[in-house]
Amino acid sequence: MQPLEPNKEFLLKLANYKMPFGKYKGYYLLDIPEYYYVWFLKKGFPKGQLGAMMQQMYEIKLNGLEDLVQSVKTIHRQ
Repeated sequence: MQPLEPNKEFLLKLANYKMPFGKYKGYYLLDIPEYYYVWFLKKGFPKGQLGAMMQQMYEIKLNGLEDLVQSVKTIHRQ
């Protein structure tokens, strides 16, 4: 079995997506603290694309992979 290759488009979108509502409205998902994602994990993530991105960001933060997303965001802005 071959290892999965990251979906570059999704990672780029995830790195540059801003929260559309709530306490962290206007913040990049990467910049939102992990506790906020834990709260949504217990309450339920939103439906659709936003919820999928928030779930992915929760996993990234849980596993300490924020630098990966930050590097994508930095490269894209140059």
